[in-house]
Amino acid sequence: MSQRLEGRVAVVTGGGSGIGLASVRRLAAEGARVVVADIDEASGKAAADEVDGLYVRVDVTDESAVTALFQTTVDTYGSVDIAFNNAGISPPDDDSILTTGIEAWQRVQQVNLTSVYLCCKAVLPHMQRQGKGSIINTASFVAVLGAATSQISYTASKGGVLAMSRELGVQFAREGIRVNALCPGPVNTPLLKELFAKDQERAARRLVHVPMGRFAEPEEIAAAVAFLASDDSSFMTASSFLVDGGISGAYVTPQ
Repeated sequence: MSQRLEGRVAVVTGGGSGIGLASVRRLAAEGARVVVADIDEASGKAAADEVDGLYVRVDVTDESAVTALFQTTVDTYGSVDIAFNNAGISPPDDDSILTTGIEAWQRVQQVNLTSVYLCCKAVLPHMQRQGKGSIINTASFVAVLGAATSQISYTASKGGVLAMSRELGVQFAREGIRVNALCPGPVNTPLLKELFAKDQERAARRLVHVPMGRFAEPEEIAAAVAFLASDDSSFMTASSFLVDGGISGAYVTPQ
């Protein structure tokens, strides 16, 4: 595998499972030193140990903990070149707007949107001092499409991530800092499996809209993360980078 990221330091939130874990492995394989941030100590530490990285336990909704995460990274490795702000939740009580309570709404907003705000706010000063950096924020294809099988707070939170990433990408472009929103389609992760295992009809209704006829594998999204982290994407910022199997381009899918 190419060593596009040799000498660089990456922080991955939600790095203990799913897209985060696959990205930890891919970034390390391409030469980066990786800091795994996760609230789950067992999975987070296992991921860090696997790639000879550093595990930091973080609640991404806690501003002081997020600030400490990036400071610890700089103190340990000397820089923070890549921030993959990926942690997120999709709980079953986030559903139609008619049935989703305010507590579920606020919890998803805090974890999925406010955490990205906190991570960007904390990492940007480090990248400004360096004069370079790549921030990758996990949004979703639902940020650009509507769904009748709604997860209202999740959808709204990812729309917020997309809009915030675009604005930051514009604001900091001339300081050598790139900010892009990664918009995956449905991914074969524990989060999605748990959601769809409880509702096979919902899974089937979604799968029919994917032109490729399958959900993504985490490693396919991790490949996109590595691209956005590397100089191969050096002229990309403020972008909504869709990796969705063709969903957003489809009117009718193949038979």
